[in-house]
Amino acid sequence: QMQLVESGGGLVQPGGSLRLSCAASINIFNTINTNYMGWFRQAPGKERELVATVTSAGSTNYAVSVKGRTTISRDNAKNTVYLQMNSLKSEDTAVYYCKARLGVYDYWGQGTQVTVSS
Repeated sequence: QMQLVESGGGLVQPGGSLRLSCAASINIFNTINTNYMGWFRQAPGKERELVATVTSAGSTNYAVSVKGRTTISRDNAKNTVYLQMNSLKSEDTAVYYCKARLGVYDYWGQGTQVTVSS
C-alpha cells in the first residue's frame, strides 16, 4: 500500500550537486509529529547510515558528514521530500534509500545509486 518512488540519483563530479526526490503514496506529514521522511545511504561494505530526515513537526536531522552542504525539504501537497546535496565528495558515493516512518511502521524505497566520481 505504501510506495516510495525515488528519483534523482546518478553520476556527479566531485564538488557537484544533485537533488534526490522521494514521493510517498500515503501522507506522512500529518498530526503525528514524529512521523518523518528522509534519506539513508549505504556504501559497499558499510552499514546503512542516516543522511537527513524531516518530521511532520518540521524538525530536521542531519548526519555530521553532510551538515552544512545538505538540505532536506518537503512538499506536503505532493507528499514528497527532497534532498539537495552540494559540494559532493567521493565518500558520498552510496545507494541512497528513502525512508518513511508512519506511526510505528517504517517503509523503505528500493534505493537509488549516487556515484561521485570524475
